[in-house]
Amino acid sequence: MKLLILTQYYPPETGAAQNRLHELAVRLKDLGVDVSVLTAMPNYPKMKIYDGYRRKCRVKEDIDGVTVYRSWIYVRNSKSIFQRLLNYFSFVFTSFFAGCFRTGKSDLILCESPPLFLGISAYLLSAIKRAGLVFNVSDLWPESAEKLGLIKSKTLLGASKRLEGFLYKRSILVTGQTKGIVDNISSRFPQKHVYWLPNGADLSYYDPDVTQRSWRKDHGYEDDDFLVFYGGILGHAQGLEVVIRAADRLRNNPGIKFVLMGNGPQERPLKELSRSLKLENVQYFDVVSKAEMPAVLASMNVSVIPLKKLDLFKGAIPSKIFESLAMKKPILLGVEGEAKELFIEEGKCGLAFEPENDEDLAEKVVLLRDDPDECKKLGDTARSYIEMKFNRDKIAADFFEVMSEIKP
Repeated sequence: MKLLILTQYYPPETGAAQNRLHELAVRLKDLGVDVSVLTAMPNYPKMKIYDGYRRKCRVKEDIDGVTVYRSWIYVRNSKSIFQRLLNYFSFVFTSFFAGCFRTGKSDLILCESPPLFLGISAYLLSAIKRAGLVFNVSDLWPESAEKLGLIKSKTLLGASKRLEGFLYKRSILVTGQTKGIVDNISSRFPQKHVYWLPNGADLSYYDPDVTQRSWRKDHGYEDDDFLVFYGGILGHAQGLEVVIRAADRLRNNPGIKFVLMGNGPQERPLKELSRSLKLENVQYFDVVSKAEMPAVLASMNVSVIPLKKLDLFKGAIPSKIFESLAMKKPILLGVEGEAKELFIEEGKCGLAFEPENDEDLAEKVVLLRDDPDECKKLGDTARSYIEMKFNRDKIAADFFEVMSEIKP
């Protein structure tokens, strides 16, 4: 079976989609699938082409045994919707030609959305190659962009919704990262089979029993500091002001420190807010490589997982949950809906706080800081829950069986 994964985002970039797709590709390859990836020149999250890839129109490389084809993409660090659309459509254009002339035959094409527009290239390639199109949805775009106020043009929204429906109907399988996404698509397109393809954790890589806590000491933290960690994009959807406001409430609690690791459009406003409040218990760090993440997580006490208080996010499962739980770090979850049902009510992996409620978050931080036995118990339970339900090896094996059934 020959599978082409079409995605705008892939390692060496770091991020949820990048890690998930690469881990899936490697595991499917180990199961005997001939996997290749067609992606863009790496530039995320700073919107700057990485060293070694600049001024190149195409690249072919091997990453962990997976053949990766790269094509040119227009990149500008701008919030302009016009510039963002140029970014998306430039890769739609170049990926189509790269797929036609460089990647060979495919039985299945797995397209990652968002960006939704990449589905245009995927559909055309599937028609030319006579391959089955599998459309993977990790975010309900354009619905999420509309509700967050990121797109206000009715023309663009209307065109995007029509494209979304077209791509779902033309796919032989639609997959969704969360049950909320699966239920949403199934309710609108009842004739389509929508498969739950969840995120997960590499349990051998994120092993708390062999990972050292060196990051803590190397960055000046004391052994008895209680470190509250956020790692991921500093974006609009996360509502990270709640973390800064909670830190402000806890400024006089010695030893409680907040660590924010990531980049994104809200990085500057968050740092400005921290400065205006004169907070000394909040520190910011750039994104680190995947190889460094186990040591970072091993050094933390808890992870905070916030999202804005919107109905849209009741079906969201932030990917940063999985690695934290695999490393036996309990979570402070500010997300209603599916994530709370899975990881708090069923999995007993941490404590929930009301989204955007900094007072509630601060209280939960103190609660876990003051009860180290409970904190450890939650962490141990978290690891067991991930082993049972979100092991990437099992996720890939189950998906392989589905692919074998639908292959044209």
